[in-house]
Formats: sequence, C-alpha cells, structure tokens
Amino acid sequence: MPDARSNKIVRVVVATGSAFSCLGAAHAVLNLRMLRRPPAVPSQVNRAVSVLVPARDEAHRIGPTVRSLLGQRGLADVEILILDDGSSDGTADVVRDVAAGDPRLTVLTGTAPPPGWLGKPHACAQLTAAARGEILVFTDSDVVLAPDAVAAAASLLRGPEALALVSAWPRQIASGALGRLVQPLLAWSWLTTLPLAIAERSGRPSMAVANGQFMLVDRAALERAGGWQAVSGEVLDDISLARAVRAAGGRTGVADGSALATCRMYDTGAELSEGYRKSLWAAFGSPAGAVAVGAALSVIYVLPAVAAVTGSPTGALGYAAGVAGRVSARRWCSPTEGTAILDAAAHPLSIVTLLVLLASSWIGRVRGTLRWKGRAL
Repeated sequence: MPDARSNKIVRVVVATGSAFSCLGAAHAVLNLRMLRRPPAVPSQVNRAVSVLVPARDEAHRIGPTVRSLLGQRGLADVEILILDDGSSDGTADVVRDVAAGDPRLTVLTGTAPPPGWLGKPHACAQLTAAARGEILVFTDSDVVLAPDAVAAAASLLRGPEALALVSAWPRQIASGALGRLVQPLLAWSWLTTLPLAIAERSGRPSMAVANGQFMLVDRAALERAGGWQAVSGEVLDDISLARAVRAAGGRTGVADGSALATCRMYDTGAELSEGYRKSLWAAFGSPAGAVAVGAALSVIYVLPAVAAVTGSPTGALGYAAGVAGRVSARRWCSPTEGTAILDAAAHPLSIVTLLVLLASSWIGRVRGTLRWKGRAL
C-alpha cells in the first residue's frame, strides 16, 4: 500500500508539472504574438540622444561596440560617452584608437564608487551627469548594435505608447556548452512566466522587466524616479531602475531587439559562472523565494523529463511542452536555429544548471565572497 500511494503521489506531481509546462509553452507563444517590435525603417530622431557606455577592463571586446555606435543612422543630434571605470587593461586607449578622433565620441574617466554604491550604477550615474541628451541610451561594452538600432528603439519613446523606459532585448551569443545551456534562459524566463499584456498596462513596479544591455530612458522620467541614486546598491540595477521609473508614474516596456543588437556576455564557462553567481541570488528576493522557485522549476521542467524516461506518457507530454517553450525563445540566442532546437532538447539540464548556479550564488552571498571585476558586492 505505501508503494501504491507513493506512486500515485508521484503521478499526480508529474501530471501537475506537465500541465504547468504546457501552460508555460502556450503562454510563451501568446507573448510572442503580443511583443512589440521596433520599426524596420525608423524615422529620424530629432531629440538630442546620448549613448552611454560604462566600461571596466573591456579592451578585448569593446572595439566592435564602438564601431557599431559610430555607425548609427537616423540621429539628428547624438553624442557617445564611454566611461572608463578604473580599467587596468587600456580600455580607454582602444576606444580612442577605434574612434580615430570622431568628435561625437568622448572618453570619460570614472571615479571609484563611494560607500553604498555598486560599480555599474555609479558609472551610469556619472555618465548621466555628463550627458546632455533628452534620450539616454545605456548599452554595455559587449553589445554590438545594428545601424538603425538606436533610432528604431527610440521610436518607442514617442508616439501613442510614449514609454519612459524601453528595453530592446538583444540576441545573446552563447559560447561553449555552459553558455548554450544557460543564456537562452534569459529571454525564456520572462517570455514564459510574465503576463506581458497585463504587465505592459500595469503600473505595478513588481511587473517591470528590463535588460540593461540595451535600454533607453527618457531623461525627465529618470530624474522623476530619483536617477541612478535610487538604485545605487542594487545588483540587478536594470530591473530596479525600471521599477523606480514605474513607481514615479512612468511606463516601461520590453521590445524584440533580436534584429537590433547582439551581446556576447561571456567568452568562457568560468566567466559565465562568475557572472551569474554575482547576481542570481537577488533574482527571487530571499532564500525562501529561491527555494520556492527552484522547487517549482524542478517539478515543471525536470520531473516530467525524468518520468518520460521511465515511460510515462504524461511526463513525455510535459517534457515536449518544455522543449517547445524553450524553442519559442530561439530568436534571442545564437548559434543558429538548428542548434537552438537541439539545445532546447536539453532544457531540463539547463534548469538543473541554473539551480546549481542559484545555490552557488546564495552560498557566496551568505559567506560574503561575491566579487565582480575585482570589486566586492
């Protein structure tokens, strides 16, 4: 009897997980249909635009970023400010060499963050203080923009929607096995779980989504939100900034930036592990929240796959739905489509890998050992 009862409980849990997996896949497809897309041929932007790039030890990859910024079209009045945030590898020299004296680009020398500030929010605050634009475009030094990217994304800050902040989600270039497992989860996570239609109309800060890799903010809205000082100590500064803008009455949104920008966040598995460890602990609010999310992900995406291996049709259905949901996010991750589908088949392993990184992040947080680019967090 105990075995029969245990088997029944397992079947119920597998069925529950598989049902949620199917709902998640359907929800991802719905979100894809509703997701805003910037215009393919944007009109000229006549407002002053400041493109702002914080950079710390990025000499090995900032060159393509700078060239893509200098190649932006459709901007009547643009400045490019790149802040060298205490680099030790000659980042500023690389930027100046690539810019070749272009008067639109200025290299700023950053100062160390004061107590209570983390490095990136402080760098962005310095860039904002030096900028003169009405539209502030924040992008990372590992992001390469298409020629019309800024003009296309800026079109969402005017017109009927008049967003105060918009994130045009870039395509992620994944390197190595670990990158191919984990990086697609960035877009997949909000595509699967966030009720986009409700979130876009809602003013609730908790429903804001943002990606600081390519993010445009109306300067007046940023000032009403308290500027970068409002998120000075936040590890997830992009999401926190979007929440602050919403709390101040501004509208925020996410757009499909897969044709506008590419981002190679990490070159190696070691870099990826360090990068996720530094911030993943903050994603779910508390250790209890992390445990709850980890348990839910395991039930929905790992357990059905395990049951499928043992011959469970219900588990096979849940596994297939999880793979289908993952495939729906393929436009935001390179390599190409065929590889993305193959990678999606390993979705349960992706979830397990994410949970290992989450646990490692919390261990580092509790022990106080988290660091990023030589700075304690």
